[in-house]
Amino acid sequence: MAEAVVSIVLEGLSKRIVQELKSLGGVGGKVQSAQTKLQIMQGYLKDADARQGRNQAIRIWVASVRDAAYDLEDVIETYVLKVAFKRKPNVLTRFTGIFIKGVNLYRIGADIKKITTEISELSSIMPSFNLHQTRESGGDTLFQRQQERRIAYPHIVDPHVVGLAPGIEILAKHLIKERGPRVVSIWGMPGLGKTTLAKQVYQNGKVKRHFDCFAWVCISQQCQGREVLEEILTKLISPTKEERQEIAKLKIDQIAERLFNTQRERKCLVVLDDSDAWRALQAGFPMNEETESRILLTTRNIEVALYADKNGFLFKPRLLNDDESWELFEKIAMFGTESTNPKIYEEKKEIGTKMLQHCKGLPLAIIVLAGLLARKETVDEWNMVHKNVYEYMRRGTELGTDYKGEGYEGVLWLLELSYDNLPYYLKLCFLYLAHFPEDYEIPVNTLTKLWMAEGFISSTSTEVMEDVSYRCLNELVGRCMVQVGKHGLSKKIKTCHLHDLMRDLCMLKAKEENFLRIINYSAALETKETPNRRVRRLAIYLDNMVDTYGMGKENYGHVRSLLYFVPENSKILRSLLKNFTLLRVLKFEDMTGEEYKLPHEIGNLVHLRLLSVNNSAISAVPSSIANLAFDLDDFDLDDFVKLTNLRKLGVITFEGGEKKEKGTNIIFKHLHSLSVDSRFSDLPIPWNIVLSCPNIYKLRLLGHITGLPKELLCLTNLIKLTLHEFGNLKDDHIKVLEKLPSLRKLFVYRGKFSGPLVCSEGGFPFLEILVLFSLEFKEWKVEKGAMPSLWGLFIMHCLELEAVPDGLQYITTLKKVMIHSMRPEFDSRLQEGGEDFYKIQHVQHVQSVNL
Repeated sequence: MAEAVVSIVLEGLSKRIVQELKSLGGVGGKVQSAQTKLQIMQGYLKDADARQGRNQAIRIWVASVRDAAYDLEDVIETYVLKVAFKRKPNVLTRFTGIFIKGVNLYRIGADIKKITTEISELSSIMPSFNLHQTRESGGDTLFQRQQERRIAYPHIVDPHVVGLAPGIEILAKHLIKERGPRVVSIWGMPGLGKTTLAKQVYQNGKVKRHFDCFAWVCISQQCQGREVLEEILTKLISPTKEERQEIAKLKIDQIAERLFNTQRERKCLVVLDDSDAWRALQAGFPMNEETESRILLTTRNIEVALYADKNGFLFKPRLLNDDESWELFEKIAMFGTESTNPKIYEEKKEIGTKMLQHCKGLPLAIIVLAGLLARKETVDEWNMVHKNVYEYMRRGTELGTDYKGEGYEGVLWLLELSYDNLPYYLKLCFLYLAHFPEDYEIPVNTLTKLWMAEGFISSTSTEVMEDVSYRCLNELVGRCMVQVGKHGLSKKIKTCHLHDLMRDLCMLKAKEENFLRIINYSAALETKETPNRRVRRLAIYLDNMVDTYGMGKENYGHVRSLLYFVPENSKILRSLLKNFTLLRVLKFEDMTGEEYKLPHEIGNLVHLRLLSVNNSAISAVPSSIANLAFDLDDFDLDDFVKLTNLRKLGVITFEGGEKKEKGTNIIFKHLHSLSVDSRFSDLPIPWNIVLSCPNIYKLRLLGHITGLPKELLCLTNLIKLTLHEFGNLKDDHIKVLEKLPSLRKLFVYRGKFSGPLVCSEGGFPFLEILVLFSLEFKEWKVEKGAMPSLWGLFIMHCLELEAVPDGLQYITTLKKVMIHSMRPEFDSRLQEGGEDFYKIQHVQHVQSVNL
């Protein structure tokens, strides 16, 4: 990890020094000297990181190097912060500014000298450790080479069903059996595949046909009973927006009663995944009454299963035998090897079989080992991993001392081995996942923005940072260290999460590396462990019962990242920001209590790169917000027009005030993503603002779209466009859309088209994904040569549309067509023998779901 920290700090210092060297005067030379010494040491840190687990002295030295790099970064950014507040002096500070700057330079010079001395001392003792210099420590070269590799990630082929078929059949049989057990439980040690088995049962065809409604919920160790019961009820009854609002007002006993009655009256299947909290939920389930509803429970503890239903059916998945272990391992680690090079396949098989003996048939252990070896291309690399096995087994046993008797020892060594084999930039990305609570479905869009704001991601000559971030996530998934939650329509990962044991390792490593501190503060639990060293990142968990939260007297001036989870009460924020002067990341979403104004102090966070306040009741922002220069979300346009360096702007809300429609001459030349929402007012889309963003590649327009100006064609980089809840669009508006030169994804929701929708020859030349949802139009024509790059077509709930357009048969690139919630006659025309079948018979995958 020291390698990762030093690499990130050096990259940041390089950028900062280029910008600030002139203002640093003679101090700049000292900064460059310290930078040079760190660069020399950087080459040895990869070896030091690998060996610190076996050598206490190296471990202390590595921690000291890491802290020295952080100290250097701190002193530079503190100086820059002070300079920032002197750039617009008033009458008094004009006369004192030169003196104050001189004092700042003297102090930073003294601090730099102290840090440089410390780095020199650390460098002088380095030879005693006999460390080896590695060429791969340089960061950019390694990073770019890793990114340029194109790997066929094994998660595309489902590797998780080996040996599960008998269990699926048994569990499905008990769930659908008449007068069967009320609760069916899957229990056993972590990593045994309980959740994977439950998912297979949940998706089983017999089970799907038997039950009327379904709910799957993950239960965390700090489960809030009301929230879980509300989530189950919502999934079972699929309420409207108005009904959701009514449910939110109910007390816990009222929610439990309604959930109880729903299961009694309908045939429901509820899956409680990883549940140890049955006592808090049981009031919502009709356990002592005749009902056709069933519960599928997964738990580590057999006592929980017995308490839920002493007459229930218990199932413990077995460990995999040798043949099954190899089958699972081979799918991930050796995909395609046998056909390309039989000799290498046999050599790897011999090594892999030996290592599999240490996995003892535990599926998670096999998957993690296979994910690691899938990245090792040569037999020599496999042999190197094999040689390290016993060392990691010993260290894994030490890691598992808190879990003796629970079976952790058989897998923890493999998890650590997989972590240590990550390149440094992926270690940073992986450890960042420790911020998120247990069983939290992490939005990929949020996660990748956080990585970028922290400086973990660097763009390459051929890729923007967003694409590189997603590639990093894909690599963690491919290594079987991160699990996929949901996919989007284009099959990109939408949410992700960690397996319980992988999260245990993530938390452990984050603590060891002083990467993150978590404060769990709630009415029932408060964890406030004092850190041994200054913390850089802070995650705070609160529940709805907390009215106030004090940060105490601790020094948080060095914190770079602050993430809040479930802070509904806005009082928490008011006295907070003065403690965090060097923040780069601030996330406090879902503040849904009373409306509040952001404090003036937020403008002092001049290093801020990401401010995320999605779904929060913000009524106004201070003028000081104009000091910020990076990614911001969910504020009024009046304050945003000052922010010419923004990269992402959204969501702009228009709630009264004609002045918000007036123009501005400001050009948002750095803006990449724009979202405009006018659904809750009578104002039209402010096209002058949209057109002042020439470099955006994502545009989202919600409400009151009565036309599309021809000037939209100046957005030559626009890749993704979303139109939502608009008025009547005419044929000439479609002509504008189909001429957008870079458009690849078009999402159109809830609107009207006057007359037929016509896609002209040569129109939409690069469009790959087209989604049409709940639109009012009857006729659609696709001329030959239109949409020549289209890959996926999704038509949902367009009830007036009579047929798919003639012309689809000419789009040879079309691979997937999904029809959902259309009229039965529309669907029947597409069936084999139907009058429209010829239009889609060349498409590889056609899926249709009737009303």
